[in-house]
Amino acid sequence: MRMEKIALKNIRVNVNAADWEDAIGEAGCLLVNDGRIEAGYIRAMTDAVHTLGPYMVLMPGFALAHAAPSELVKETGISLITLHQPVNFGSKNDPVSVVMCLACTDRTSHMAMLQEIAKKLMADGIVEKMRACRTREELYQLIN
Repeated sequence: MRMEKIALKNIRVNVNAADWEDAIGEAGCLLVNDGRIEAGYIRAMTDAVHTLGPYMVLMPGFALAHAAPSELVKETGISLITLHQPVNFGSKNDPVSVVMCLACTDRTSHMAMLQEIAKKLMADGIVEKMRACRTREELYQLIN
């Protein structure tokens, strides 16, 4: 049996976001509601972009929102949203239409989760396939 990478309750499609900060907030809120992170972790993710630039935009159309492991993360988790209208992060890979949020309790699980995500992202056209999903169940099936 395969392990579930992202729970259905932590997936949303066609989300409205005014800008990149809002997009990170929307993805982060799913993990707040799931009890995996405290709201301050969302602030840590947006602060990271303000400080380090749009490094989270890993490939055209896709951002992996995350911050350093901290006490704001109660339990490791991942959420995934697709955006109704793409947003710009100020990256050469803009505009972003898919945002994944990664929260880890420690550096070891952080690296393991990043490796799993990287494997998934290597699939041809995966961002387009995620963006094309019309329901969260469809996106859940694609990602898990």
